[in-house]
Amino acid sequence: MKKITIGKTDLQVAPVNFGGNVFGWTLDEKQSFEILDAFVHAGFNFIDTADTYSWWAAGNKGGESETIIGKWMKARGNRDQIILATKVGAQNREHKEDVSRAHILKSVDESLQRLQTDHIDLYYTHFDDNVTPVEETLSAYDEIIKAGKVRHIAASNLTPERLTESLKLAEEKGLPRYQALQPHYNLLERENFETKYQPIAKQYGLSVMPYWSLAAGFLTGKYRSEEDLKKSVRGEGVRKYLNEKGIGVLNALDKVAAKHNTKPATVALAWLLAQPTIAAPVVSATSQRQLDTLVAAPALQLDAADLELLDQASK
Repeated sequence: MKKITIGKTDLQVAPVNFGGNVFGWTLDEKQSFEILDAFVHAGFNFIDTADTYSWWAAGNKGGESETIIGKWMKARGNRDQIILATKVGAQNREHKEDVSRAHILKSVDESLQRLQTDHIDLYYTHFDDNVTPVEETLSAYDEIIKAGKVRHIAASNLTPERLTESLKLAEEKGLPRYQALQPHYNLLERENFETKYQPIAKQYGLSVMPYWSLAAGFLTGKYRSEEDLKKSVRGEGVRKYLNEKGIGVLNALDKVAAKHNTKPATVALAWLLAQPTIAAPVVSATSQRQLDTLVAAPALQLDAADLELLDQASK
């Protein structure tokens, strides 16, 4: 499988990024190990998590996902074959968003301990607090990169203004620069990314790893009615897509999937991979069947007619 280079780094990844928010939430440790084994067996190497996953689940406090990934890498002895991304700055029960120097220096050590590794390949600003000076945040990253704890940095939920300020300041002051961007982007959520973030990604050569690539599961086609929303713990979250546009996109996905003898989720990811700047969409699976539809996406080549149909339905 053709690997993609993240930004201006030496990190080479297969073009699907496994989202670890399910570990310790909808998957227990044993199930997590099984899905990670299957993902790697299929030829993929890019795993994404965050220090706060999954604090929202009953009995959790955050860090559960990193802990499971750490145990899995140790059990398999495969750390050097994995490109590992985690994040800092999001809120949990104990603190609000925080990208101060003190919080970054404390959090990175805690993440390394849970992950049972001495370095993180890609470290994201998960959420910006919008008050810490950009220079303080980047200088903290500079410290932990020089200490060998982190190889490269990336950005997720920053405003376009703070993202641009960070990239400019990094160039001016010789500080670490964001190499990748993880935005909310999929067939049903296009305008914000395409108008505000894609131009920045193009200008600065950022690799884009969209989250919610399948619109919280809606683009798999399993939610087509009010009744379907009860099928999953995430069902209520996609109610907003049960409208004329959402159903229109599903119909277009069905049509393209039938033509290629594949699944709507595979087509939705292949559409993302055909967009400019997109490197490796972040996706989660809780079963082998779900995983199969995701890992098939890089091999699916959509033609101009497919892309036009999906483009018109999702505009």
